[in-house]
This record gives sequence, C-alpha cells and structure tokens, in this order.
Amino acid sequence: MSDPTVAVTIYHNPACGTSRNTLALIRNAGVEPTVIEYLKTPPDRATLESLIQRMGIRPRDLLRQKGTAYEELGLGAGHWTDAQLIDQMLNHPILINRPIVVTPWGVRLCRPSETVLDILPVPQKGPFAKEDGEPLIDAQGRRVG
Repeated sequence: MSDPTVAVTIYHNPACGTSRNTLALIRNAGVEPTVIEYLKTPPDRATLESLIQRMGIRPRDLLRQKGTAYEELGLGAGHWTDAQLIDQMLNHPILINRPIVVTPWGVRLCRPSETVLDILPVPQKGPFAKEDGEPLIDAQGRRVG
C-alpha cells in the first residue's frame, strides 16, 4: 500500500541501474513517488538551480561524465562558471547526474542508491537487494551493513 502522505519526487533515468534501484527502494517504503524522466522532461533553469542549492552542492558536482559529452565539451576545464555549467546541463540533460530525489527530509543525488534512505526515514516494508544482488534491507526492514 502506498503512503500518500509522503511526497517524493525522483529525477529518473530508467536506463540507469542506480536510478532503478533508488526508485525501487522508495517503493519498498510504500511510497509512490512522482517520477520525472528528466531526459524526456528536463528541469528548467529555476528548478535545476533550486535542486543544486537545496543539495548544497556546486553545479560541477552534479555533472555526469560517463556516457556524456563531458570530454567533448571540455567541461573538465576550470574556466567554466557555474552559470555556464548549468547552461550545458540544460542544453544536454544527459550531463545531469542521477537520480536526484526530493523528499520532505531533504534533496540528494542518490549515488549510491542507498543514499535515498538518509532522506527517506520511512520504514521499509520488506527485504531489498540491488539489481546486482547486494542486500540493502533485511527481512525485518532494517538497513544491512
């Protein structure tokens, strides 16, 4: 049963294992989040800037390098301003690292996926293992490790 009292949003890429694991952990807590496939529906500038600010990070910290145009665009160079890096993420949403999760308890880039548990202090409903088999939640709903 889904908990309608907990509002959660995930900026999700279904092709990403970490994003899929994070979404599954949210659902394992009985919460049905708002799922935004950010490659299809990218955030606007104000939303992206707000997410970055709420996470307490710099735009550079949100840049994804693997599988993107990061190298081709030369984004590793130090001359890029925060505004320019945000421009690049808006022009190439694949550069936005994922998944970003928004809960009443905070906003985080959930890499690794179990980071979501830090901002979703809702009891897990049962055992959970990542897609690769790594156990995260035991049969009593407690975090493993």
